[in-house]
Amino acid sequence: MNQPTEIPGEQPTATIHLPDGRRVTLLGTAHVSRVSTEAVEAALATGDYDAVAVELCPGRHQSLIDPASLERMDLFQVIRSGRASMVAASLALGAYQQRLAEQLGIEPGAEMKAAVNRAREDQLPVLLIDREIGTTLRRVYRGVPWWRRMGLLAGLGGSLLSREQIDEAELERLKEGDVLEATFSEFAAEQSELHGPLIAERDRYMALRLLQGLEEGHEHILAVVGAGHLEGIRRILEAELTAPEPEDPAPQLEALEAVPPPSRWPKLIPWVVVALVLVGFAVGFSRDQALGWELVADWVLINGGLSAAGAAIALAHPLTVITAFLAAPLTSLNPTIGAGMVVAAVETWVRRPRVGDFARLRSDAAHPRGWWRNRVTRILMVFLLATLGSAAGTYLAGFRILAQLT
Repeated sequence: MNQPTEIPGEQPTATIHLPDGRRVTLLGTAHVSRVSTEAVEAALATGDYDAVAVELCPGRHQSLIDPASLERMDLFQVIRSGRASMVAASLALGAYQQRLAEQLGIEPGAEMKAAVNRAREDQLPVLLIDREIGTTLRRVYRGVPWWRRMGLLAGLGGSLLSREQIDEAELERLKEGDVLEATFSEFAAEQSELHGPLIAERDRYMALRLLQGLEEGHEHILAVVGAGHLEGIRRILEAELTAPEPEDPAPQLEALEAVPPPSRWPKLIPWVVVALVLVGFAVGFSRDQALGWELVADWVLINGGLSAAGAAIALAHPLTVITAFLAAPLTSLNPTIGAGMVVAAVETWVRRPRVGDFARLRSDAAHPRGWWRNRVTRILMVFLLATLGSAAGTYLAGFRILAQLT
């Protein structure tokens, strides 16, 4: 089996030969290089391939071939299904990549788009071999220790406000071919927990998807992947193809697509806090009715005030801010209902996004002011900031009640 070689344009390649004559050619690209795009077009111009595999998941592929797909997003459904945070995170990542595009003067992933377009012109099947970005983001989040998650999320939000030029170290990482990893490295000082879900798991996932492509009967697949993934994919493919008893790729893919369940004890904390608060109210009223009402007032003012402040920072409608103040103290006593969900629903009802907001979603999300100007991103911010405010208010009010009782 061949080792990686260099082709004109300095793009690394590796060709894996099967005993029956079938082949997989891996073409390593840099997602920010015009040379990589030219290499993809030159490779497909040879007519030597009967299928094209690309480092895209179905979601990113849909966005690539149908940029208007975001305009059909159902915000109510996004909020109800609990996907608002994930959509906001994806837009934040896109904002960093848009900043990258503006600095370098090239669209990240242009070589993937060229591969898809040329395959469609030549009527070649396109294999989407990367894992869904939402699954990868969830596995990244679950892979980070709980005490570092807030820092990761804060850094993600901070990257929206950064206008700094991308430094040489980041550009070198991008030349290795993985925009997603480089995006996270912008705000993750230590990447040991991130390497698994971002790189190693995706190497294996893409290799297994290529094995499935071979099982479907393709004779020679061109796989366009980031250069940083090439060696890992090559090594896994060779190991799988030379194994005495090759494993079925399907169960392995299913395992890589599963999101690890959250730890049980962090989910119990809100219920414990609610129980303590209710016990605090009961103790307060049993001691003195005035003290009991004072504790209730502290709970409402602190919890509702911080949630309303979060909504106000997101420039929510005044009615939404009032709703946050009234809803947060009640929803915080029932952890199954989030204040952010109620508040975002009201903001969506009061300021229903227009067609133009969806049409400008990507461009507005790439700039800090756009997140306040665009009604879609503002609703996502209302959801996140009202939720954070209510969460902070729950613990602060809880400590306040405890202090008054001791």
